[in-house]
Amino acid sequence: MPADAHGRRVIWLARFGAWLIRALGLTWRMRISHDDVLRRCRANGTPVIFLLWHGQMLPLLYTHRNEGVAVLISEHADGELVAQIARRLGFATVRGSTSRGAARALIGMTRAAEGGSDLAITPDGPRGPARSVAPGALIVSHRTGVPMIAVVASPSSCWRLRSWDSFVVPRPFARIRVAYSDLVYVEASDSHEAATQLKRVEAAFALAEQRVND
Repeated sequence: MPADAHGRRVIWLARFGAWLIRALGLTWRMRISHDDVLRRCRANGTPVIFLLWHGQMLPLLYTHRNEGVAVLISEHADGELVAQIARRLGFATVRGSTSRGAARALIGMTRAAEGGSDLAITPDGPRGPARSVAPGALIVSHRTGVPMIAVVASPSSCWRLRSWDSFVVPRPFARIRVAYSDLVYVEASDSHEAATQLKRVEAAFALAEQRVND
């Protein structure tokens, strides 16, 4: 497929994808819990780094639409489509990952945090294994001084794609529970030490999972 034709196809798919998410989202019944810390951070102008599993991206993109959150999106082939959908839902985008474009991604996320934006990272992206924490978010948190907060979504009814992350698409009129962990701070002397603190992120996700099922 010629490059210009591919570009037009991506733009069309992004427009349709953003419209579909908004249309589905209007039917979802959202229940947000344990977001007191997040609301205090917003009131104080303190940015946070949202940590979310790659497979739960769709309902959480809808939950935090139009908030100007800077989301880290990979440079893999499907990344451009995801990036364009995210922008149409009111997100800023930073391209790169811990495996490709890591240096550029770190610079972009640092600049976004310095500008006061919240950040969003999928620690098991872009290619998994699913729900396995990579150290990238810890390094970003250490470099920027911005605390992390895990967020999970649990729909009452959904489709799951046959992808590495079992990507979740909540069905129309599904009840979606969203819950957050406490803030997670990285206490380390350098990036190498920060990268070893994976258990902090794992514990945050475990707490958010417990809360979403309360």
